[in-house]
Amino acid sequence: MVIDMEILGVGPSELLFIIIIALIVLGPKEMQKTGRTVGRWLNQLMRSDGWKAVQQTTRELRNMPTQWMREANMEMAETERELRKVTDLNTPPASGPTRRVQRPDEPENSIQPPSATPATPRPESSEPKPNQDE
Repeated sequence: MVIDMEILGVGPSELLFIIIIALIVLGPKEMQKTGRTVGRWLNQLMRSDGWKAVQQTTRELRNMPTQWMREANMEMAETERELRKVTDLNTPPASGPTRRVQRPDEPENSIQPPSATPATPRPESSEPKPNQDE
């Protein structure tokens, strides 16, 4: 398991390199004093209003694409509702079962749902039957 730790954009290997260079340049006694000073400075920076504003802006920028997608989806849903409302208003209410107009060259459909089939067989129509070979 690899732990990806970064402090102010500096990874663990870079941090170790900086500490070694600082130890060589400053020496052990100055290193302690400098470490305290840097620690206090970072603490003040993290608690400052400017840093909080930077963090808030960063959070907003990260969340912006997600927020825009949510707003776009809400706008699409609202537009879809409006379109459905308009199409429902323009569609006349059905006054009963709609009947399909049969073309003269089309044979009559004798298949009906089970509840609509009559108890007695239907007489054959007088129309000629279409040729099965065609």
